[in-house]
Amino acid sequence: MPEKVSARDVLNAYASGYFPMADDRHGEELWWFNPNKRGIIPLEQFNVPRGMKKVLREGVFDVTIDQDFEATIRACADAPRGEDGHWISERIIGLYCELHRMGFAHSVEARQEGRLVGGLYGVSLGNAFFGESMFSHVSQASKVALVHLVTRLRAAGYTLLDTQFVNDHLKQFGVKEIGKAAYLRRLDKALHAEHNASLHFARVTPDIN
Repeated sequence: MPEKVSARDVLNAYASGYFPMADDRHGEELWWFNPNKRGIIPLEQFNVPRGMKKVLREGVFDVTIDQDFEATIRACADAPRGEDGHWISERIIGLYCELHRMGFAHSVEARQEGRLVGGLYGVSLGNAFFGESMFSHVSQASKVALVHLVTRLRAAGYTLLDTQFVNDHLKQFGVKEIGKAAYLRRLDKALHAEHNASLHFARVTPDIN
């Protein structure tokens, strides 16, 4: 029998430095992680690769915010993960869709001719954004979504973008790895800042040029 976990429990876990993962696409078990090394993207040092700037200028994708959260998280769940397996289960999808309805989870969608071809989702709490997953059905789509996310986070006043882990996909954007103690200090500061950036996420319309 899986433990009972509510959307509020998930929020409390994030506020304490933990995040959930499943070990199977259709499994019921949740596992809680608080790794000794954490990936973050320093928002003030975010790097947009030269090739991405051209894609952004040409307007290859139409980017929307929170227009289809469930489709985005399901596309992330179905994306090939290689040896990492499928860690976004139906149970996780249900919890994060509830967080979205509560205003804490957001999606950034990249579209072509109205079709969802890439995107990402994550959780917003205070001045921290916890990036969860991304997907691409068309080359560069998830990267464009990430650039739009970071631009929006900067404009709203966020101070922490948590990527959980470091991977080759994120290295080009300036991701770095920090220890648990350093991460928890950044998290505490982001959660207790006087300005609550998460209240402004959906209202900000940043200029990406």
